[in-house]
Amino acid sequence: MTDTPIRVLICEDQELVRTGYVTIFSAQPDMEVVGEAADGRAAVEAARRLRPDIVVMDIRMPVLDGIEATRQLAGPGVATPVKVLVVTTFNVDEYVYEALRAGAAGFLLKDTRPAELVNGVRTIVRGESLLAPAVTRTLIGHYAGRLRPADTANPARQEVVRALTPRELEVLVQIAAGLSNAEIAAELSITVETVKTYVSRILMKLDLRDRVQAVVLAYRVGLVSAG
Repeated sequence: MTDTPIRVLICEDQELVRTGYVTIFSAQPDMEVVGEAADGRAAVEAARRLRPDIVVMDIRMPVLDGIEATRQLAGPGVATPVKVLVVTTFNVDEYVYEALRAGAAGFLLKDTRPAELVNGVRTIVRGESLLAPAVTRTLIGHYAGRLRPADTANPARQEVVRALTPRELEVLVQIAAGLSNAEIAAELSITVETVKTYVSRILMKLDLRDRVQAVVLAYRVGLVSAG
């Protein structure tokens, strides 16, 4: 970790949950909570004013929901996007996909252990995206049939296939399945460093910002089947 603390902004409308987040992050020697917000509009204003390293964002909030707040902070066309970690529950899983499309760098469930939440923040600040594997397999897989084109030979799919080597396609499919770099390395019998190289190439070739966008694209063009 660097000597400069990770600056965290908490956006959560439930005061008890918000206080819990503040307690967890403030207890970390490499983190600093720079602000709190109880609704989406306040979150956007605070993030633009404070320029935190990461925003921990709930989805269901008053005034402006977390999806639109995320879009305004990290969505397409935002000149200086802010990293957003969405923390949600399964009963709003349909909205998580939209949050990812809005520019979120990753998501975790609200029942995630504190240590995993803290490590998730560090992961995203390092420039990596974060997808909870179990959530990826169930949530995005569940909605993939509705969201991706029915024609798996669609032009968008063929464009992706042409852009990537067979090995890169394999890696992309594994990413979409929610596997970590270490799990992909074990699955394909290659090193973790080689996986990182493939991931970087995939993002560059497909003009994607992060791993989350790669997962969304894989489902949208039909490289991965629903369920």
